[in-house]
Amino acid sequence: MSEHNYISAKTPIDERVIAMRIVTMPRETNPYGTIFGGIILSYIDQAGFVEARRHGNLDWVTAAMDKVEFHAPVFVGDIVTFITHTTRLGRTSIDVQIEVEAERFDSHEVVRVTSANMTLVGMCDGKPFPFRESPCQSRHFPDEQAT
Repeated sequence: MSEHNYISAKTPIDERVIAMRIVTMPRETNPYGTIFGGIILSYIDQAGFVEARRHGNLDWVTAAMDKVEFHAPVFVGDIVTFITHTTRLGRTSIDVQIEVEAERFDSHEVVRVTSANMTLVGMCDGKPFPFRESPCQSRHFPDEQAT
């Protein structure tokens, strides 16, 4: 399958997609009553992974994340949306932009929370793998028995 067909069989790389939506919970709050920034960073990492998986069924790992600046707090009960799109396709890595928005629980107002750019590397058997080639066939998971 050619590179063009492989990508277009999914969604165009420049298309923005909702990777995740979550509802924030009280256990995620800091002493100020807002959601910990680290919780949002963890979700950003997961959203980047969701975007990367659109390009290949590999073990995608985070190689880098650019500076993240928070523009608005997230409160308990907010619905947080993580919107992603691929900005670069390399041989074994991709760059993903993640935009984070929060819909306020009480007013339904949508506010921009933050954004980040990530680089993820597709891995197979512990080594970077050209994700536009045939998927890795030698994957073994801990719960599987060798046949």
